[in-house]
Amino acid sequence: MSGDVKRGSLLLRAIAKTLDFIIIAAAAEVIPKAGFFAGLAYLLIGDGLFDGRSVGKKIIGLRVVSEDTDKPCSFRDSILRNSIFGIGYLLYKIPWFGWIFIVIVTVLEFIVLLGSKDGMRLGDEIAKTRVETITTDTETLTGRLNAS
Repeated sequence: MSGDVKRGSLLLRAIAKTLDFIIIAAAAEVIPKAGFFAGLAYLLIGDGLFDGRSVGKKIIGLRVVSEDTDKPCSFRDSILRNSIFGIGYLLYKIPWFGWIFIVIVTVLEFIVLLGSKDGMRLGDEIAKTRVETITTDTETLTGRLNAS
């Protein structure tokens, strides 16, 4: 892992997750039937891509790392940490129940994240992962801008 690392801030994590949700929504719209499942697959394994980074995290300069090994998030870790959102995504197709469920899950994740001294959301606690900010890596958007 190149560069200095520190815990990812709530704002950066929210921006990265929003970018990921935009990708998921685009997949669901662009590819009518398979897009829903492509979005689900990306939601579940996204943090295991690109050396522990989803596309949103790669753009923002975040990385998911295993607490136990200090190595980038694996596909298994990614599935574990995002399984709650995956269930919400599946239930979202059910009017009212699914919509309320995803709101409750999002609020619960936010409350756990705010209350955690280590900045970990429920998914991080389940998978034993943490999100780090990469401050001097030329693979990040900020790093590329500063290098030029």
